Amino acid sequence: MNFASGELVGVPCSIQHGAFPDERLVMVETEDGANLLVAYRRAANIIAIEERKDGLAYNAGVDPALLQRAEEQELFDRLGKTVARVETLLAREDFTEAMAELAQLRGPVDEFFEKVTVNTDEPKLRENRLRLLSRIRATMNRVADFSQIEG
Repeated sequence: MNFASGELVGVPCSIQHGAFPDERLVMVETEDGANLLVAYRRAANIIAIEERKDGLAYNAGVDPALLQRAEEQELFDRLGKTVARVETLLAREDFTEAMAELAQLRGPVDEFFEKVTVNTDEPKLRENRLRLLSRIRATMNRVADFSQIEG
């Protein structure tokens, strides 16, 4: 925060002046918003539990060579494309479209959880899968702090 001016340094004006929370809350009430929240919670809950249990953060990069299942490869690919589009939308302060873009991850996230065992007995695969989930959480948190959204 720039104490002299009262502005938040590096935070878009629309967030500082209240437009963003309203957009976020309106978006969560839509089908896209509900899908987005479910995808976020699935990933974030597992990451929080495993990071607490293991005493470390899984925020390093995902190793594409360790993506063995089609569903984890698909999620990784879609997430990469989504991150690029979300960054462009955030640069334009188009938060509603950024959230709609993120909501498209719901399908790949669901498929991942249905077909992939995150906590596998193979430590390198487990760590890589947790890193993938951590990337989802970090990407979504670029748009909003979804941990603060109730519902």
